[in-house]
Amino acid sequence: MGQGEASARGTTMEGDCLSCIKYLMFVFNFLIFFFMLILLIFLAELAAAILAFIFREHLTREYFTKELKRHYQGYNNTDVFTSTWNAIMTTFDCCGVNSPEDFKDSLFKLINHNHMVPEACCQRASQTGGLAYISQEHCLSGNMMLRNNKGCYSAVVDYFELYIYVAGALAIVVLTIELFAMVFAMCLFRGIQ
Repeated sequence: MGQGEASARGTTMEGDCLSCIKYLMFVFNFLIFFFMLILLIFLAELAAAILAFIFREHLTREYFTKELKRHYQGYNNTDVFTSTWNAIMTTFDCCGVNSPEDFKDSLFKLINHNHMVPEACCQRASQTGGLAYISQEHCLSGNMMLRNNKGCYSAVVDYFELYIYVAGALAIVVLTIELFAMVFAMCLFRGIQ
């Protein structure tokens, strides 16, 4: 074997070793990044769950009634608060937080003097896929037979109580998977070192 052949093999081996080291550094950095990303997501989800548990007592009927009276405008679809309440009242066939009486001393009543309740409180009849009002004029003037009289707070709470355990179990499963992913990343990291 000549001297040129030996130096060529040495150069190739050095290149292979450097490539292997570069690859290991890439994997090493990737595992650290993966671990940090999963840890960040895990902590954010955990913080959100803790805050939801702590502040659950602030989401009372009184709080929502006060906010509805102060901010609900009725027909302003550009206002997020109003649009959200319209969607809730339409979806759950309800009116106000407790009842249609919530609109008596409200911003809605100041803006719409001649309407007792907003349009979203009126009962609808299903007609060939679309929803039309049974009698919008009578409903807006205060006819109790043509409006939804159930409050939205109890309707929404009943709906969420139906699915709260499924959501809680799903959150616990996701957090557990993230915890296992972090442990797995650390095991790989220790194996590379």
